[in-house]
Amino acid sequence: MSLLPAIRLSRRTLPPFAAVGIFWGAFAAYTPQLKAGIGADDGTWGLVLLGAAVGSISAMWLAPRFDARFGRAAMALGCGLLAALFQAPMWAEGILVFTAAMVLAGGAAGLLDVVMNARLSAIEARTGASLMNLNHATFSLAYGSAALVAGLLRDGGTSPAATFAGLGLLAAAFGVIALQRELPPPVRGAVKPPRVTLPPVAFWGGAIILLAFLAEQATEAWSALHIERTLGGGAAEGAIGPAMLGFTMCAGRLAGQFATARVSEARITLLAALVTAAGALLAALAPTPLVAYAGFGILGLGVSVIAPMVFALAGRLSPAELRPAVISRAAVIGYSGFFIGPPLLGAISELAGLRMAFVAVALLVALAPLLLIPLRASARGTEADAGAEAG
Repeated sequence: MSLLPAIRLSRRTLPPFAAVGIFWGAFAAYTPQLKAGIGADDGTWGLVLLGAAVGSISAMWLAPRFDARFGRAAMALGCGLLAALFQAPMWAEGILVFTAAMVLAGGAAGLLDVVMNARLSAIEARTGASLMNLNHATFSLAYGSAALVAGLLRDGGTSPAATFAGLGLLAAAFGVIALQRELPPPVRGAVKPPRVTLPPVAFWGGAIILLAFLAEQATEAWSALHIERTLGGGAAEGAIGPAMLGFTMCAGRLAGQFATARVSEARITLLAALVTAAGALLAALAPTPLVAYAGFGILGLGVSVIAPMVFALAGRLSPAELRPAVISRAAVIGYSGFFIGPPLLGAISELAGLRMAFVAVALLVALAPLLLIPLRASARGTEADAGAEAG
């Protein structure tokens, strides 16, 4: 499918993806200032970020019910919650209060994440179009743009509270656009899912997404610190790290939008995992910020397509009445990368420095190709079961 028809089909889901992207991009750019503001060392900062992961994962379990309860307004309300709750960390003082605020912000982001992915999967199932990469590319473009602009604002002395207040207004506007009429409401069976075993692709796909999100989160949370502290860059230079991630992820996902018509999801995921590992290793060994930018860019190109490919596969192989639950389960497993990543990388950085933390990222994401074996087997099994039932 060409780009313009894909944009037209995604016109209501693109704004929520952008809303999530602008907040996390700006947060990445302000990370060194926020971390210093609450007096957290690397290990403690990893635990603080764990609060956001806890909030996200907790909200994801409730997302199918939220989606079914509020119907066509679910994405719009999710944008509103995101706009409001992401203000809390900017005003929080002290480690404990900041962590609690991050639980709220992460919860809003996780809730909207599941709702918008489930809605997008429903559009794909209804139209037969491949839209995941385009929508996730929009997240990445918004993330990279917000990181770059926020870095410049931070370098110019603009406070986090002022920057995030402006982003809140923008996200609220995105929510108005996401309020839809023509999109069918979510399947009502999602309120009380039937007690059946979810397709195995939800687990294996979630495990691969976990490794991808761990690599992505590591770059989001630590790239600016790596450039500023390890390599001696300034605030604006540090912001280029997460911005590079966002822009290259956008490019990779747009390329993935067209690649799926010619190459299988499994092959793309295999190559993407290896590219991601290579980028993380280059960033870890970089002697200058410029080389680190190249590493983060390569990492972004690789990691960009992993989650969209697996989300699309999970949605396509799932019965309509189970689709929100399958997407939610895969997302919860995947977001465990955000749950595991912050304390793990924080501890490694505290003990051995950020270089070794990114080496660990490279080694972990290199495991993803091994998980493709049971993923493909479960996909074949699901298709065989569906064929037997049809017969």
